[in-house]
Amino acid sequence: MSEILCQWLNQELKVSQTVSPKSFAKAFSSGYLIGEVLHKFALQDDFADFSESRISSAKLNNFSRLEPTLHLLGVQFDQNVAHNIITEKPGAAMKLLYQLYIALQRKKKGVQTGVEMPTVQPLMSTKVQNMKSEAFRDQRLSRRRQNEIMAKIQAAIIQIPKPTSNRTLKTLDAQKLMKKKKEAEDVANEIKKFEALIKKDLQAKESASKTSLDTAGQTTTDLLNTYSDDDYIKKIQKRLEEDAFAREQREKRRRRLLMDQLIAHEAQEEAYREEQLINRLMRQSQQERRIAVQLMHVRHEKEVLWQNRIFREKQYEERRLKDFQDALDREAALARQAKIDFEEQALRDKEIHEQIAIERAQARYEKHYSICAEILDQILDLSTKVADYRLLTNNLIPYKLMHDWKELFFHGKPIYEQASLRHLPTKLSAEHLIELEKRNLLDNNDYEEYKNMVGEWALPEEMVENLPPSNNCILGHVIHRLIESSLPPQVESTVPELPSFAIKGCLLGKTFSGKTTALKALEKSFPIQVLSIDTLVQEAIQAFHDKESVSGAHGLQKAPEEKALPVRQESGEENQASVALVFFSVPHTLEISNTDARKAAKAEEVVASDSFSELTVRAQLGAKSEKLLKKGKSISDILLVSIMVNAINQIPMYKGWILDGFPMTLNQAKLLEEALTGYNRNLIELEGKKSRTSTLAVDPTASKEVPLPPSAFDFVMLLDISDNSSLNRMNDIMAEAFSSETPLEDINQRVAAKNKDTDEDQNLRDQIQHRIVGFLDNWPSLEQWFTEPENILIKINAEVDKQSLCQKVKEMFMTEIMKKENKVKKKLEEKEAERKEEVSLTEKTSPPPPPPPPPEPEKEKEVHLPQERSKTPAAKGKQRKIARRKIPLKKSPAESTDVSPVPVVPAPSKPGSEEWVYVNEPIPEEIPSFLVPYWKLIENSYINSIKTVLRQLREGQHAVLAYLYDIRTGFQQFLRRPDHKQDFVSQWQADFNFLPDDLWDDEETKAELHQRVNDLRDRLWDICDARKEEAEQERLDIINESWLQDSTGIAMNHFFSLMQAELNRFQDTKRLLQDYYRAMECKIPMDDTKRFTRVPLVQLDSKDILESQLRIPLVPRRSISPESALSKPKTKSILKGKIDYTLESVELNFEADEKMVMDTWQQSSLAISHMVAAEIHQRLMEEEKENQPAETKEKLPQVAANKKVKKEPPPPPPPPKKKKEDKKGKGKSPPMAEAAPVVVPAEETEEVEVKNELKLRIKEEHLAALQFEEIATQFRLELIKVKALAFLEELVIKAVDVYRLMEKWLGERYLNEMASVEKLTGVARYHIETSTKIQNELYLDQEDFFINGDIKVFPDPPPPVRPPPVEKEENGTLTIEQLDNLRDQFLDIAPKGIIGNKAFADLLLDLVTLNLGTNNFPSSWMNLTQPELQELASLLVTNSESVDWRKFLLVVALPWPIPLEEELLETLQRFKALDAEQLGTVTYEQYKQAGLWFTGDEDIKIPENPLEPLPFNRQEHLIEFFFRLFANCEKDPPQLDYTQMLLYFACHPDSTEGVYRALSVAIGTHVFQPIEMPHPVAEKTSSFTDMSPIEEYPELEDNFMSEERELQEDGEEKEEEIPENANTEMISMQTLLQVFRGGNEVLDANRFASHQKLENIYLENFIKVFQDLGSKNLEPIEVAVLLKHPFIQDLISSYPDYKIPDVKIILQRSEHVQGSDEERSPSRLTEEKK
Repeated sequence: MSEILCQWLNQELKVSQTVSPKSFAKAFSSGYLIGEVLHKFALQDDFADFSESRISSAKLNNFSRLEPTLHLLGVQFDQNVAHNIITEKPGAAMKLLYQLYIALQRKKKGVQTGVEMPTVQPLMSTKVQNMKSEAFRDQRLSRRRQNEIMAKIQAAIIQIPKPTSNRTLKTLDAQKLMKKKKEAEDVANEIKKFEALIKKDLQAKESASKTSLDTAGQTTTDLLNTYSDDDYIKKIQKRLEEDAFAREQREKRRRRLLMDQLIAHEAQEEAYREEQLINRLMRQSQQERRIAVQLMHVRHEKEVLWQNRIFREKQYEERRLKDFQDALDREAALARQAKIDFEEQALRDKEIHEQIAIERAQARYEKHYSICAEILDQILDLSTKVADYRLLTNNLIPYKLMHDWKELFFHGKPIYEQASLRHLPTKLSAEHLIELEKRNLLDNNDYEEYKNMVGEWALPEEMVENLPPSNNCILGHVIHRLIESSLPPQVESTVPELPSFAIKGCLLGKTFSGKTTALKALEKSFPIQVLSIDTLVQEAIQAFHDKESVSGAHGLQKAPEEKALPVRQESGEENQASVALVFFSVPHTLEISNTDARKAAKAEEVVASDSFSELTVRAQLGAKSEKLLKKGKSISDILLVSIMVNAINQIPMYKGWILDGFPMTLNQAKLLEEALTGYNRNLIELEGKKSRTSTLAVDPTASKEVPLPPSAFDFVMLLDISDNSSLNRMNDIMAEAFSSETPLEDINQRVAAKNKDTDEDQNLRDQIQHRIVGFLDNWPSLEQWFTEPENILIKINAEVDKQSLCQKVKEMFMTEIMKKENKVKKKLEEKEAERKEEVSLTEKTSPPPPPPPPPEPEKEKEVHLPQERSKTPAAKGKQRKIARRKIPLKKSPAESTDVSPVPVVPAPSKPGSEEWVYVNEPIPEEIPSFLVPYWKLIENSYINSIKTVLRQLREGQHAVLAYLYDIRTGFQQFLRRPDHKQDFVSQWQADFNFLPDDLWDDEETKAELHQRVNDLRDRLWDICDARKEEAEQERLDIINESWLQDSTGIAMNHFFSLMQAELNRFQDTKRLLQDYYRAMECKIPMDDTKRFTRVPLVQLDSKDILESQLRIPLVPRRSISPESALSKPKTKSILKGKIDYTLESVELNFEADEKMVMDTWQQSSLAISHMVAAEIHQRLMEEEKENQPAETKEKLPQVAANKKVKKEPPPPPPPPKKKKEDKKGKGKSPPMAEAAPVVVPAEETEEVEVKNELKLRIKEEHLAALQFEEIATQFRLELIKVKALAFLEELVIKAVDVYRLMEKWLGERYLNEMASVEKLTGVARYHIETSTKIQNELYLDQEDFFINGDIKVFPDPPPPVRPPPVEKEENGTLTIEQLDNLRDQFLDIAPKGIIGNKAFADLLLDLVTLNLGTNNFPSSWMNLTQPELQELASLLVTNSESVDWRKFLLVVALPWPIPLEEELLETLQRFKALDAEQLGTVTYEQYKQAGLWFTGDEDIKIPENPLEPLPFNRQEHLIEFFFRLFANCEKDPPQLDYTQMLLYFACHPDSTEGVYRALSVAIGTHVFQPIEMPHPVAEKTSSFTDMSPIEEYPELEDNFMSEERELQEDGEEKEEEIPENANTEMISMQTLLQVFRGGNEVLDANRFASHQKLENIYLENFIKVFQDLGSKNLEPIEVAVLLKHPFIQDLISSYPDYKIPDVKIILQRSEHVQGSDEERSPSRLTEEKK
């Protein structure tokens, strides 16, 4: 059951959540799915208020809304069922769903009545539910009452007996009265019983009340006795009386109510009786009453049925309208959603296409970038290669090298060597293959230059005039005929004589470019057939399904049309089977690179069964296509082309056809062209290349290029459209399909159709990207295919509207039709003209043939085969035209032989010329099979030999350049070898400087020194001479090396190898011609026992080798020594300029080599001439033997019989013309040939003449070919000789230039060395004469001399030591030393820093005395008196009777830079950053690292006088002194309390400003002065650095006033710039006590008082201030709050410790007094101070 319910819920209803039997209870525990099921049946309109949540409130809400609906459906549902479902009790939800399923199925089948239908509607709200439930209850009650009435009527009908005849109205009345009486008695009895019961109850209550009264009386008496309270007793009695009265009243009311009920009952009974009486009176008879009741019942039933039917129909109509409207709305929503999805899909398609386009562009860019990078690398390689060879060749790169590098560069080959080719491995790597390609490329270029005699092998001017023809036409014809004879006969495709006017074409383009639309318009306007490959494939598959077979007659008739390959033929004799066989053998003739196509071709070659072979070709192709498609594979190109060709063959000849979107790839185009035309373009190109492979001799009559066949199409149209336009058209078509849907009657059918369309559209949408990409990939190759041989491609812009596109296509199609008609007409005219010309020629040249003689038929048969063999493509061009002119059409060979003796006198022709008719007599079949490989061997050996020699020459040139560069650089290094001259110079300089000072001016000493210089010069000159001799010997050794002789010998051997190659070619060609022409004369080839002529090579080594061991003869080479060269006279000189006897042997060797080259050339030339003469002589000897009369008589019958078989009837040639023979007497053969005939019968005479004439022609042709080869070979040999001499001369000149350059370097270096020695001598003599030592080193290296200023041979005298800086007393300022002394004394007396006032004054008085204060104070302090010292102490008094001596030393250390508050805070932050442990102290290293706000003086000038001390840097020493002053020296290392030190530096001339500066330093941030606080006026003090009194110097007073104004302005600015959150920092009691240091100190007058305990006098006041400001436990408070306290304000304004006293006033006063005593003016005092 659970599976049935799950299937019903998941498949039929398709609820939102998939339900399984395992999760049944959990899925329905919330009630949401039950509501969804009811909503599916339109029974729960408030389903929107349901919740999917699983919380208890949501579940209760869902089930409370479900309860009424389930009750209306008759499903058992209560609180227990809901609880079980919510708690997921097993089976509860399934039971409820099963009941609901039964109820809904019953409803669906229409079991419920029309009255119940509206009650099943869902309840919208609680109020609506209550109203509907009440209406339903009333309706149900009325229905129940109606049923009761009907039941009573039925009962009355059944139970009323027939009235008796004796009963009257009186009896009825009497019965009624009796019944009433009985009823009255019953009522009275009931009333009595009721009253009796009431009385019993009253009595029971009274007895109970009496007992209670007795007990109450006892209790009351007891209470009365106890309390004696009368009022209480009265109240109780009153209460009891009231209760009794109330009971009586209740009894009265009860009785009254009963009486009222009795009266009402009686009235009702009376009314009922009256009604019954009226009914009985009105009823006429029992039968009438029964009939009336039945009629009323029937009428009522009909009314009910009618109302129910009307109501049900109304409901049905409403439901249908509602369902229809819902369907319409759903369809509209689906359409809108589909439109939105379509637009989104279109955008996604465009994005995908843009991504694909970006990827393709990126691929193109990467390809272009890689190509450019490769080209750039090659350019760099070429540049570096050129730069390298510029070093090797002194900026003169040979033309050949540059040409080779350019060839490699243009062909994309690397210029540098990738791998060595000397020892090739068995498995070649990629680098080896590249090197082989490079070598082959350069070899081919060199061979082409050698063959065409260009470039390095260009002809000299003297040889240009004697240039022979470039080609041996006779030899070319012989080779061509041999090759054609050796090849198998080829069946040429027959072309129909009458060309067709039907046009053939194809229309290509991207998807949605408008191909099909344009072709439909063309098909309507023109009689053409449009073929689509998709339609044809479907038709072929359908034909296979339909078992399309062909009958015998039909097959015979249709066979020629269905034939697919290679071209349509006119013979209709092939049946269907043969067509199929030919068709399926297509893959054998097609060359396909694709392996899948080859596999498909092999699969298609399987022999079909009998039933399969009975099918038509189209059905068989459809079967193969369907087989591939069922396997999930694509149809192969061969199969597609076969289907297309089969369809084309079904079209009549007169009707044109156009292919729709086919071919799509290059392979399909190739296969289609081969199938339609019978030609393979690739094979034709290969054949053309093969025909041109014979490079040594070319037949001019057959050397014409084979024209490519016409294309299979007359035109190819491309509808060009962009990718975005194609996508937009697809989207427009799909959008139009959405909008133009035809409305279907059934919604299900419409949805199914829409799903099908959307599937097709989705497939198209998925394929559009692949189709576009496939077209873009294949189109470049297709475009090249359709434009290369003949441009038949027409591009049309398809980005226009439909009508314009169709119009353009029609116009272009009309144009192509006109072109085709003109082309066909032109061909017909040409054929007609040719036919007329041939007819006219035959009429002119051929008389009516006589009847053939009777014995000739056998001869005709024998000769016919050779004739057919001769009618091969070998006889083309001029030969065919001449044969046509001279032989009548369609004549037998016998007839042509009869006409041959007709006397015609044409113009004389020369063998090998265009007018010459070659002798094409039949030759034995074995001759071509032997001579063709022999000729290929000749060609290959010749070409390989030439390439090898040229390669060796090319590589030898690189070796020559490298060797010459090596000997140049080696000789230069040899000249730069160390000469050890510097050792002698250094020794002489050391001896010269070691001379004592007192001997410098002695004349004898100077003479001795001059003599030593002369000795040094002589020794150095000897060294130079020795080095020159060594260099000359080295140069001679290089010249006398055998490199030049070896190089020239190797080069000569290379050129001799070229001569040998030419000689070998001539000998092999001579033999081939001899064998060919002897075979044509039916002679046996001669066995030439003579060995080939060999050109001797130069023997490079001196080893003795037996002649029997040599295949090639060697010539010993003798090099000429210099001694023998001097004795021989000079005949020729290649050395220019000055005579150099060392190079004379080089010149003599060159002359010997030149003579050897000339001798070898003459020897080769004579060998060729002798061979030609021997061949001519042999010919003459054979003719003499044949022309003897006796031999002719004996051999005449035999020769005639042999000629009957082997002779081919030649065309009627002109009389044989003698070729002009050369100077060697070659023209003697014709007279001897003419003297051969002997008197014989007429027929034999005629045959003998023909034979002799043929022999004469063969001889002329043979000798002409041989003489041409002789001339060409002689010319080649002479060219090789000239180039060899030039090459040797160039090599010798390069070597001689290098040798002369070496001589030039040697001479220049010797002269430079001699000049440098002279310079050294001059410097030495100058120092001797000036009597000065040579401190700098004299450097003589090779050819350079200079005085090295960087090296001194003896040290300079040491400089004087600069005295240390000393501080001077200035203006009464204490020096650093005096400050340190004072610090030491104060530290011994008062280590804590506080000293008594009197003790301080006494100490100063002791120090300023003459005996003690000389080193402690400057002179200006020595005049201070005791009152002045006491006044000074009073200025420094901090509290009562105490002085801070550290502050005193800080003040007397002025001048030092007074810090600003910002500088103090920055210094504090630097100290804190270095104090990692936050101890508040730093060491000396940390102190120096942090630094103060000032540094040492940077503008100290160093005096120029080294004896003058450096200026004293006071500020730098002050920084060190401040550390010693404030540091705690008792610790090791000393520790400095940096906060305490900065508090000292916070002092200011204004005491209030000083206090605020100190607070800022203690807190760590800037403390602002309150605005309301009056700014205290600073005391008028003088400048800290000026010691002049104010009274005597008014300008100082002005300066101080200006400074005061500036300070006031700064204060005003600060007041204006106080931020809102100023002074919000917290300050603690400890920090405050640190700033205000006042205390009742014990005077630190001696060193033992330092351990006394100090107490701050402000502590109690500060505690009170903190408590006043709300800090009971002395927590830190804000600075702004603290500064507002009156005590703090008074303390700040009156605290004197942070004021800098001006002690200079006292010193100035004392000096002034002393100055007045000594009559010193202030101006003089100022000058002294300055």
